[in-house]
Amino acid sequence: MKEIRLASRPSGWPTAENFAIVDVETPVPGDGQVLIRNVYMSVDPYMRGRMNDVKSYVPPFVLGAPLDGAAIGEVVASNSSAVPVGAVVAHGLGWREFAVADGNRVRVVDPAAAPTLSAYLGLLGMTGLTAYVGLLDIAQFKEGDTVFVSGAAGAVGSVVGQIAKLRGAKRVIGSAGSAEKARHLVDDLGFDTAFNYKEAPVRDQLRAAAPDGIDVYFDNVGGDHLEAAISQLNKFGRVAMCGAIAQYNDTSAPSAPRNLALAIGKELNLRGFIVGNHNHRMPDFLAEVGGWLREGRISARETVVEGIENAPEAFLGVLRGDNTGKMVVKVAERGKVGDLPTVRS
Repeated sequence: MKEIRLASRPSGWPTAENFAIVDVETPVPGDGQVLIRNVYMSVDPYMRGRMNDVKSYVPPFVLGAPLDGAAIGEVVASNSSAVPVGAVVAHGLGWREFAVADGNRVRVVDPAAAPTLSAYLGLLGMTGLTAYVGLLDIAQFKEGDTVFVSGAAGAVGSVVGQIAKLRGAKRVIGSAGSAEKARHLVDDLGFDTAFNYKEAPVRDQLRAAAPDGIDVYFDNVGGDHLEAAISQLNKFGRVAMCGAIAQYNDTSAPSAPRNLALAIGKELNLRGFIVGNHNHRMPDFLAEVGGWLREGRISARETVVEGIENAPEAFLGVLRGDNTGKMVVKVAERGKVGDLPTVRS
């Protein structure tokens, strides 16, 4: 099988040379383990931080070892009484064609409950839960709030805006990296207005879009977006600090926000969060968002890249903002098991 390894640590923007595609023996599951053929894997902005050898909320990737991340696939061999062959499972061992995992470390999902299996990596997975928790729990969204979402055409931002509208926001504003993406937010996802942050300064476009200010800012970008939001936030405004993709590849200190002192007088609440600390919200999230999905009231576009060998380029594409909605890599067709190793009893 093929797996993608970290060949070297980048300085600034990653390149294809930082990855290695390696052929290895397909693993054999041990006691209590399952062998999974990955069908889809996720590439996410947070993975950029894991390429650095620095202490963070999640361990860095190991040089010369396969990367990891969210994936979904079919169990093709099992030594676990709880997870039978044929089960579809979500797990954390992406960046490879086959994975061996302990049966108690995978989550069995219902393929019939989602439009595609990849939805369990996006709208019904960590992406959707991030949007749900960040907006409702971290930013303490209330009906009637005016909400600004940066990076709103991306995987998380596109879901945040839709949840805000479905929960009764007064106005939802999004920023995106092209006029086409801005139109998508309004025409397809129901945002009230959206702007291309490359056309003019963010502070000017946000002021025009929200002349009466904003109550909630969901931050996926950082930098000039956060600075602009701080200026436009109303008294007691709330910020969910989810990501700062504008700064992930910087090699020098960020220049913004320069107006953080406004948070004092406005009594703002700026709070970062890690979605992995909120897994207890998964049942509520799946009940509400899954219901909206079945009713056709929420949607999520995907950008799908074919072939595990193209996973590094898909990841670089996320950092460039090439994707609309969730970026996933299609590793294999479902149901095509192929030659499997002998499974010991």
